Amino acid sequence: MTGTHPPDTRADSPQWTDQRTVALDVVVPVHNEEVDLGPCVRRLHGYLTDSFPHPFRVTIADNASTDGTRDIAAALAAELPNVRAIHLPRKGRGGALREVWSASDAAVLAYMDVDLSTDLAGLYPLVAPLLSGHSDLAIGSRLARGARVARGPKRELISRCYNLLLRGTLATRFSDAQCGFKAIRADIAAELLPHVRDDGWFFDTELLVLAERSGLRIHEVPVDWVDDPDSRVDIVATALADLRGIARLARGIVTGAVPVAHLRTQLGRKPVSTSDGRLTRHAARFAVVGVLSTLAYLLLFTVMRDGLGAQAANLVALLVTAIGNTAANRRFTFGVRGRESAARHQFQGLVVFGLGLGLTSGSLALLHLTTSPGRVLEIAVLVAANLAATVLRFVLLRGWVFRKHR
Repeated sequence: MTGTHPPDTRADSPQWTDQRTVALDVVVPVHNEEVDLGPCVRRLHGYLTDSFPHPFRVTIADNASTDGTRDIAAALAAELPNVRAIHLPRKGRGGALREVWSASDAAVLAYMDVDLSTDLAGLYPLVAPLLSGHSDLAIGSRLARGARVARGPKRELISRCYNLLLRGTLATRFSDAQCGFKAIRADIAAELLPHVRDDGWFFDTELLVLAERSGLRIHEVPVDWVDDPDSRVDIVATALADLRGIARLARGIVTGAVPVAHLRTQLGRKPVSTSDGRLTRHAARFAVVGVLSTLAYLLLFTVMRDGLGAQAANLVALLVTAIGNTAANRRFTFGVRGRESAARHQFQGLVVFGLGLGLTSGSLALLHLTTSPGRVLEIAVLVAANLAATVLRFVLLRGWVFRKHR
């Protein structure tokens, strides 16, 4: 993949000169990356030297590596100008970024993954709006129009589902929360970072949600991306951590523990129009319908279990409660009256039901493959699967089925 180089504007008077000597600090957070680190940093340094028109720095943030990463980072810092290496005792990408960004003297702070999955031609378009003062944060997006992405269907599905989940639960507007290619103005980072709690993979999402809720301008750059087949990210553990992060952040926004109003005032920004009140109201009403639906489902499943078997009872109970759930949410949660589009809503509701069926039936099948469960364990697994299906259902009902009626 190739891209055009930015024009050489070294003679221009840059917008970023506020007594800072470095325009851009690109952080590469690493943990046990002795194989990829050298080629990555040399390639990044060469690109910046040849193409970036302002003073820059590359910071290798080694967070608790146990292989030869620390020594390689030190050697690169000694070999290449404008490259430094920092060793941090604790593991965690978010913690590494917080540590380095908080102490940096650069006007714009950026980071990218060590595998350089993102084409470097997108770096200048990423940071230029921040250097000029037009935007506050910038993100590379693999899901924006114009992006060119090469990755497997599983990761593509996970990424799209995660961002859809963010839209449904936190009313986000940015398209890609977890692309490892982001930048932020240093003055904005100084205000936001003290309020970002996560030190792992959810750090990006929490920072973006906080920025968006504070009314800051987020610039998106469609990127060319080639997935790293040797990525060692634990997808399951990361997904569970993200779900916990979403729940914590949503609770903090609703209760006021996240100081959004204070940040809006402090940063002097007008808040972006959001549907906070409607989201809370929709979630509360959906929860009531969901509790009643879950009780009805459990009652039907228990009554039919002995006569039909576990899978058939699960299918019938889910189908009956899904139809009732869609009708109740249509009227009670989203306030849709009359018969117009009722059939379409029920059809879309059945599509959502199919996804829920796959989740619950898959959990049930996996349970029976690994053990011979008793009735209590069987029901407990189904309750947990139904809770996950309920979250998915809310996101799809709000963001797809009844989107035009919100």
